[in-house]
Amino acid sequence: MSNYDQYYLSENLFGEPYPELISFFKNRERGTVLDLGCGQGRDVLFLAEMGFAVTGVDNSQVGISQMLEVSKKGGFNVNGQVADMYAWSDFASYDYVLLNSMFHFEKNDKLKEVTLISKIFEELKVGGVVVFCIQDTGEKVPILEKSIGQNSNLVTISKIPFIYTFKDEDSGHSSTTNYQLISVQK
Repeated sequence: MSNYDQYYLSENLFGEPYPELISFFKNRERGTVLDLGCGQGRDVLFLAEMGFAVTGVDNSQVGISQMLEVSKKGGFNVNGQVADMYAWSDFASYDYVLLNSMFHFEKNDKLKEVTLISKIFEELKVGGVVVFCIQDTGEKVPILEKSIGQNSNLVTISKIPFIYTFKDEDSGHSSTTNYQLISVQK
């Protein structure tokens, strides 16, 4: 059982996709997207609605089931996989890899996260795009930029700062956080 299974009992826990992410994909050529750590599929579903063929990967069976149920009702082109994103290895099959709020670079996870980023860049097909939405707090953005900079075959497409306010109606919890949308192409 995933740690998030209990949180995903609240439908649409994280709300709607970021407007900056919608805007980024709105003007991109349609293709295949891999959303690692997709949760309940908020980004997967909007991308599918925009005409992308999307695969969502998460370790939460509850989140994937909810995403597939909504996808079926909407008639969207969505594939859902319950899997550990750190074990995923099929990056070359996708035009885009999305990592939304997946990296925190905490002491115990930093090496694992940086290693995954390198693995994605290494296996990504030429022309493939990786899109990160990352909290712009502490050293997160500099660590990500250093990981990107270690791969000379990448070109930064965009670096868009934005502010996101999260509100959980069930618990009453809310927070406002600075984010960056950073996209790179191989």
